[in-house]
Amino acid sequence: MNAVLVAVIVMIVLSLCRLNVVLALFAGALTGGLIAGMGFLDTITVFTSNIVGGAEIALSYALLGGFAALIAYSGITDFVVDKILKVFKKDSTKSARITAKISVIAALLIISMLSQNLIPVHIAFIPILIPPLLSLFNELQMDRRLIAVILTFGLTFTYVILPYGYGQIFQNTIVTSFENAGVSIALADVTANMWIPSLGFIVGLILAVIFYSKPRQYRTKRITLAKPKEVNIKIAMIAVIAIIATFTVQLLTESMIFGAIAGILVFFFSFQFKWSKLDDELIKGIQLMAYIGMVMLAANGFAGVITESGHVEPLVTNVAGFLGDNKALIAMSMLVVGLLVTLGIGSSFATIPIIGAIFIPLGIELGLSLPAVIALIGTAGALGDAGSPASDSTLGPTAGLNVDNQHDHIWDTCVPTFIFLNIPVVITGFIAAMIL
Repeated sequence: MNAVLVAVIVMIVLSLCRLNVVLALFAGALTGGLIAGMGFLDTITVFTSNIVGGAEIALSYALLGGFAALIAYSGITDFVVDKILKVFKKDSTKSARITAKISVIAALLIISMLSQNLIPVHIAFIPILIPPLLSLFNELQMDRRLIAVILTFGLTFTYVILPYGYGQIFQNTIVTSFENAGVSIALADVTANMWIPSLGFIVGLILAVIFYSKPRQYRTKRITLAKPKEVNIKIAMIAVIAIIATFTVQLLTESMIFGAIAGILVFFFSFQFKWSKLDDELIKGIQLMAYIGMVMLAANGFAGVITESGHVEPLVTNVAGFLGDNKALIAMSMLVVGLLVTLGIGSSFATIPIIGAIFIPLGIELGLSLPAVIALIGTAGALGDAGSPASDSTLGPTAGLNVDNQHDHIWDTCVPTFIFLNIPVVITGFIAAMIL
C-alpha cells in the first residue's frame, strides 16, 4: 500500500466531509507516515520540523490581512463600490446587468493575471479588493463559485504560460529539473511547449462562466471591520500611497512581509488616524488571514512527511512498471501522479522537483520527444494547484469571498476549481504529450 496515495486520499476525503483542512492535513500526514513505517513519534517529529518552512508565508498572509483591514478602514474601497452601485442602480435593466457582470469578470481576470506577472503580488490583492465588492456581486446575483474559478484561473494560468514574475520562477524550476536529470533546455523551450496544456484552463473558464451563469442569492451585510472614515482627498491619497508602497517594497525586496509592513507604516505615520484604532483594525485583519497561514504551515508539515516517507518514487516506478511501454498510459499516469502530489502538498512549484527526477528520464527512455516530456512535467506540476484545499490559489479566493461566512472553502472553491480547471488541463496536457 503506497503511503503517498493513502495520505492524499485521507486528506481529500476528510476535507470533503467538512473536517477542518488543518486537521485533515494532519490526519493524512499521520496516516501516510504510519503506513510508510515511520512510527507515530517520528511522523509527528517530521511534521512539526517541516512546519518552520511555511513560517514566512504564514506571516506574510497575516500582515497582508492586517494591511487589507486598514485599507477597508480608510473607507476608500467602500467609497469606490458605492459609486459603482449608484451607477448600476440608475440603469438596472437586463442589458445593464449583463454588461456589469461582463465588466466584473473582465476586471477580475485582468487583475488576477497581473498579480502573477506584471505586478507579482500573488494573492495580496484579494483581501483588499474582494470583500468590498461582495455587495456588488450580491446586487448582480453573481455566483461566488464563478468568482472563485476566475480568481484561481488568473493565479494559475498565467504562471504556466508566461515566463515573467511567478511564471519565471515556475518555468525555471522546470529547467532546473531537466538540468538535474542531465538534459539541457532553455526557458523558451518550456514556454513554447506549455501553450497546448494551458488551453485547458481557457476551456474550463468558459465552461464555468456558462455553468454558473444562473443568478444566486446571498444575504448582503456590511463587510468593513469598523465604520470607515469619511473619505476625502487626503485620506484617498494616503490609501493610494500605502498600496503603492506595499507593491514597490515587495518588488524591491521580493518579500511580501516587508511589502505589507511598508503599507501599514504609511497609515500609522500619516497621523490621520488614531494609532489605538489602527492597532485594533490591524489585529482584526491579521486574524482574518491567520487561518490561511495555519493551513500553509500544516501543508508544509504534510509535504515533509510525504517526502520523508520515500513512497513518491515507488508510486511512480510501480505505475510505470505496471503499464509497460504504452506511451499513452504512461503519459496519463504521469499527469495523475502529479495531480495527486500537488493536491496533497498544495504547491505546484514544490511538485516539479519531486516528480521531475523520476519522470524526465522515464519519459525520455520511453521514446517521448523532448517537447512532450516538457509539456508533461509542466502540466503534471501545475495540476492540483487549482483544487487543492492547501493551495494558496484556493485559500486566497476563499479568504476574500467568505468574509461574510457565505462561501465554503471546499465545496464553493476547491470542488469548482478542480472540476473546471484541473480536468480540462489533464485532457489538454495528455493531447500535448501525444502530438508534440
